[in-house]
Amino acid sequence: MSSANRTTTILPVRDLDRATDFYANTLGLYADKASHEGSFFFSEDGHNGIELLLKPDSNPSSNTELSFEVEDIAAEMASLERNGVTFEDYDLPGLRTVNHIAEDDRMRAAWFTDTEGNILCLHQLVT
Repeated sequence: MSSANRTTTILPVRDLDRATDFYANTLGLYADKASHEGSFFFSEDGHNGIELLLKPDSNPSSNTELSFEVEDIAAEMASLERNGVTFEDYDLPGLRTVNHIAEDDRMRAAWFTDTEGNILCLHQLVT
């Protein structure tokens, strides 16, 4: 496994056009190309990225599918909120958000969903 030089997170989507628009225009990811019919690949470097895969009958997971590491979570959240993203709040054993952010000794994190119901996260490492 140490020889892997490309990683792709594959997310199931029910509506490829709607999801592609969200990832490109709401999140501001670089739309690389359609990988093949029924999928779309987002990548800054042409190798590592996110592939949206059309699965009309899919149901989103109840777990975080993807987390984006950011340097300033508050600034990133504000930017995404201006683009229409709504952040979630949780009050669960071991996970409680305050103003949409959960914190521990290692990181700060905030969650939101894409247009398909996939749970996405922003996280900032605490130094």
